[in-house]
Amino acid sequence: MKNTRRNFIKKSAALTGTILAASALNQVSAVIFATEKPEDPGKPWYGIGIDIEKCIGCGMCAKACKLENDVPQEPFYFRSWVEQYTIKTDGTIKVESPNGGIDGFKQSVPDEEIFKTFFVPKMCNQCAKSPCTQVCPVGATYESPEGVALVDEKYCIGCRYCIQACPYGCRYLHPEKKTVDKCTLCYHRITKGLQPACMEVCPTHARIFGDMNDTKGELYQFMKEHNCQVLKPHLNTGSKLFYNGLSAEVR
Repeated sequence: MKNTRRNFIKKSAALTGTILAASALNQVSAVIFATEKPEDPGKPWYGIGIDIEKCIGCGMCAKACKLENDVPQEPFYFRSWVEQYTIKTDGTIKVESPNGGIDGFKQSVPDEEIFKTFFVPKMCNQCAKSPCTQVCPVGATYESPEGVALVDEKYCIGCRYCIQACPYGCRYLHPEKKTVDKCTLCYHRITKGLQPACMEVCPTHARIFGDMNDTKGELYQFMKEHNCQVLKPHLNTGSKLFYNGLSAEVR
């Protein structure tokens, strides 16, 4: 086909339409990411939203998580934590995550060298296609009907396969129980209609929990109104942890 002016205009219009359509879909990209649906559509399909633009790095979420779920108080044991990203004027990046975000952050970069700094809360991504579930040799790691990734301590043999498989570093071996522990979205609370502990204490409402099937719910609206993204989307884990304001520097 000859590249006539008319054909060029048609192709340009088609391309423009595709770009505009993609832009519109981008607003609900977070909803599209969760392609896996629950077996029972009548049950909720839980997800989490985090607004990085609102997080002040206070660490109250991490502290509440430890207290609520009896997480060991020693450093490096946590279900939820906060990372501080400092982008220096020379383009280098410094990431800090002291004690799961509980003891606060010490500024180790001179102010004149800082381009920008921000906080990123992290926790289990509650993947719909969780790698940790796939590698567990005894079925101790499983997904609830509501899409929450859980660990059955009675079956866990502490092999650590799931810890290695998690691409987000969200699991650890409990030093006393010798079984794997992780964020459960406070399953004991949400099944009673309560909010997860970390969501309840956030002073800026940077964390949002809800049913992704509820089109009128706060989480669904949050994802629809913001350009939300997931961590490491190329892994196709079906992550249900959605961030607003996620920078390319976050890993």
